[in-house]
Amino acid sequence: MKDTDMHNFLRIWPAVVFILALLWLFSGGIPVRIRKPNSGVVEAHSQTAINYADDLPAVTLVVASLKNENTTWLQATPPDWQKLVYVVDDPEAALTTPFNKGRESSVYLTYIIDNYETLNGTIIFSHARRYQWHNDDPLYDGLHVLKRLRLPYIQSQGYVNLRCVWTLGCPAEIHPLTESLAPPPASDPSSAAARAGSFYKDVFRELFPLQVVPDVSWPRASERDQSPITNVIEMTPLRDDLSGRILEYSWHIVFGKEPVFCPNAKQCYCDLFGVCDLHCEEEGVCRAMYTLPEFSVLPEGWPDIDWDGNWRNVTELRSQLP
Repeated sequence: MKDTDMHNFLRIWPAVVFILALLWLFSGGIPVRIRKPNSGVVEAHSQTAINYADDLPAVTLVVASLKNENTTWLQATPPDWQKLVYVVDDPEAALTTPFNKGRESSVYLTYIIDNYETLNGTIIFSHARRYQWHNDDPLYDGLHVLKRLRLPYIQSQGYVNLRCVWTLGCPAEIHPLTESLAPPPASDPSSAAARAGSFYKDVFRELFPLQVVPDVSWPRASERDQSPITNVIEMTPLRDDLSGRILEYSWHIVFGKEPVFCPNAKQCYCDLFGVCDLHCEEEGVCRAMYTLPEFSVLPEGWPDIDWDGNWRNVTELRSQLP
């Protein structure tokens, strides 16, 4: 795709929502201890959600899944949403991808390219598991995240991330110009300690040859078979987790946002989910909505079973949450 094609794409791209799947933290289902950022206290002003008209464009939910993942929970999303579940490790599935690299990105790119001429409405890109530690919800419930979405706001923005919280992503998760100089093991793609930031600069220059490589926060396809993003993912020698992570760091740029895209969390919760008047401890953290768990794998039986292995009444608990 030429640079002019990219600009044309960004101009006509419909509203898109994107869940950062972060599946690279789920290596073999082994719990990974998560580092926690420093905390502070920031008071923000009170907000009121805006009322929008009811006439909204169609919604398509595009899901990246594996054969062994249970996606029946998606049926509880609004019935008028079109639900397209791609199974990346089953070539015989009704919906699959021509290659299985780059984690969820192969699904998202396949959908965009195959449907480029008819893209419209709001497109939500999601992973297949309902409960994930990174879901921006007090119980880490992906269904609750989806059902709360304020679609008119999404339409007004063109692109949003489904995580308002800044934890593990904002204000700048990677610094490509300095990280590209890092010695091994960070720059050794075969090492388990390899960091995506070490390779981001080179990949960015392939995707956006006319732009200066920036620091990046975490929060174009065309009718042609060969887009630069697809080529990078399909042909890269980088491991699957590294290439997928690099795309996670790039989606907001692809869809026209600034490299460091970190909306105020309190305002984001109000605009995107309709949850206003939150007390927020930091500009990017409202702990009533999200707290970073110690491990990346939730307990078996979650949310009915808590972190200590005790049963709890989730219906009652949910009624007490924002």
